[in-house]
Amino acid sequence: MAWFTIPVENLLCRCLCVFITAWLTLLIVFIIVPAVLGISFGIRRLYMRTLLKIFEWATSRMEIGAKEKNQQLYKPYSNGIIAKKPPTSLQQELQELRGSARCPHSEPQFEMADIFFFCRRGVESILDDEVTKRFSSQELDSWNLLTRSNYNFRHISLRLTVIWGLGVLVRYGVLLPLRVTLAVTGIGLLVALTTLLGFLPNRELRFYLSEKIHLMCHRICVRALTAIITYHNRENKPKNGGICVSNHTTPIDVIILANDGFYSMVGQVHGGLMGMMQRAMVKSSPHIWFERSEVKDRHLVAKRLSDHVADKTKQPILIFPEGTCINNTSVMMFKKGSFEIACTVYPVAIKYDPRFGDAFWNSSKFGMVYYLLRMMSSWAVVCSVWYLPPMNREEGEDAVQFANRVKAAIAEQGGMVDLIWDGGLKRAKVKDVFKEEQQKLYSKVLLGSLSV
Repeated sequence: MAWFTIPVENLLCRCLCVFITAWLTLLIVFIIVPAVLGISFGIRRLYMRTLLKIFEWATSRMEIGAKEKNQQLYKPYSNGIIAKKPPTSLQQELQELRGSARCPHSEPQFEMADIFFFCRRGVESILDDEVTKRFSSQELDSWNLLTRSNYNFRHISLRLTVIWGLGVLVRYGVLLPLRVTLAVTGIGLLVALTTLLGFLPNRELRFYLSEKIHLMCHRICVRALTAIITYHNRENKPKNGGICVSNHTTPIDVIILANDGFYSMVGQVHGGLMGMMQRAMVKSSPHIWFERSEVKDRHLVAKRLSDHVADKTKQPILIFPEGTCINNTSVMMFKKGSFEIACTVYPVAIKYDPRFGDAFWNSSKFGMVYYLLRMMSSWAVVCSVWYLPPMNREEGEDAVQFANRVKAAIAEQGGMVDLIWDGGLKRAKVKDVFKEEQQKLYSKVLLGSLSV
């Protein structure tokens, strides 16, 4: 049997060598080299247009099939469970509830009807509050051939089932291995090259090479996600000596922005792979990492950030003031810390297209590794990035007002809802100060000091 086994083994080895050679050639020629040179062959955008046509066909087939079987295809979609009136003042709402039985100019006083007003507000908040739903994935109004993204998935026809099965094979059999290879390549090069740069004595040369290496590695990581990114208003890109602030949907936000610019990262020191990357990156460029015990020291944080922006040779700082990931339908309260520093703020709005994959990271539900596997097994990451005009703190404006003005500009540009609530409510209870504000407003109504 030896004479039969050896040729078979040789054939298998040759086939394996041919496969590995073809795979590496494809990887280097069509992905890594374009990433190094900063060019694109347009393959990803052609891939996106092809996917859109497939989605449209699949959706039309599902709608026809559902109509024939008299089935409801999708979950009824609305922005809220309760039909709410446009926002009005507390006094106006109380007067409408009390009715016109009492003269509007009579002495303000407590009425039993006021209880029903607060009960109604409480029930509305329980059933359809505008905060909790920002911490879960948004529902799609069409099917993108991902079972996890469809609320009411049914196998309408054999052809659709076959298309869905082929999609699974493509995503897990072709795209996922390719993306994992690219991610390992990008992260490996970043760690190795930035570590070597740390030994260069010339500071200017080290910073120059560090910028090129960061851009190259982040571009490889962008291709690892098959990310199709459209950048708008590049003349407003952040400049040295400033702070770049953006809405926050996913850890991938960092890669999306670093693909088009060089930033100093700010964050807490981690262990494991993330910690290894942090230690390597800080050797070649001035990133700012805080120990766990230093994060709560506001004066220390503010001083290190101020010292950084005061040096005009250092790249802009990248900060996500929300402090947590939101599902890309709204922008929540910005922490005021980064707006207390005397420097120019460069707002950036990032909006993802959920048709190709859910970019939102629900950190209370998914770990980082599982989330990244979900992203790498999705179709693509498609998003738009808007660089807004730089903003400075106006005279007489405090840090909170400045933060709210920047937040409103980002929300408007990205087509998102501007919310006053703290993203920390994802894991914490409502602060007593919010309850006290409502109590004070009602007290003013009773005292007659609150104008309509």
